[in-house]
Amino acid sequence: MRTLVIGDIHGGLRALHQVLERAKVTPSDQLIFLGDYVDGWSQSPQVIDLLIQMKKTHNIICIKGNHDELFLDYLDSGKDNPLWYKHGGEATVLAYEKVDDATIQQHIEFLHSLENYYLDEHNRLFIHAGFTNLNGIHYEYFPRLFYWDRTLWETAVALDKTLPKNHLLYPKRLTLYDEIFIGHTPVTRLEQTTPVQMANVWNIDTGAAFKGPLTIMDINTKEFWQSEPLHQLYFDEKGRN
Repeated sequence: MRTLVIGDIHGGLRALHQVLERAKVTPSDQLIFLGDYVDGWSQSPQVIDLLIQMKKTHNIICIKGNHDELFLDYLDSGKDNPLWYKHGGEATVLAYEKVDDATIQQHIEFLHSLENYYLDEHNRLFIHAGFTNLNGIHYEYFPRLFYWDRTLWETAVALDKTLPKNHLLYPKRLTLYDEIFIGHTPVTRLEQTTPVQMANVWNIDTGAAFKGPLTIMDINTKEFWQSEPLHQLYFDEKGRN
């Protein structure tokens, strides 16, 4: 059985179909989705439809992303969030105008069911963004940071690569888990479009919300498969560009 991790999708159903096909995913694979299923491209409802269906046929774990929380807040409250609109929310709101109430209710239940993180039996952590408590996820005072934090990734990126793990200055957060798989902060900010490892952190967000591809990766072999860049699959849309 393979364990495959999937980066931020942002409404890009066509890309999701491509990576599932290119990785030759079967029901015997375990799939871990790192969150941000919505906001960006026009098929957020269809992405969630597919995930709900796959939960019945495949072994999948769905982590909560910050955009999933923003969308759920909108569905629960009905309040407009202008800042969210500018960061991909408008495409989601427009897409859901064509979705019936019963389906929306199913999607609300799905969004409420999302996990804050997944820690496997090999001490590998899967989380959308990060955590801030120096003793780890079980001690986090601010659970929303599981899908909002950027300091874990920034710490890993800025770390002196010559510093040994037992050094007094080595960040404690980077010693707690054997590997950490995240999305949230696109590696395109580092001018990359493939998964990036910094210290023990693997960033799988390859910029699908913008002009990068969607990525699926085998966590054991580190082999990965990618879609076409999303702006080529949705050539008549802006995404979050």
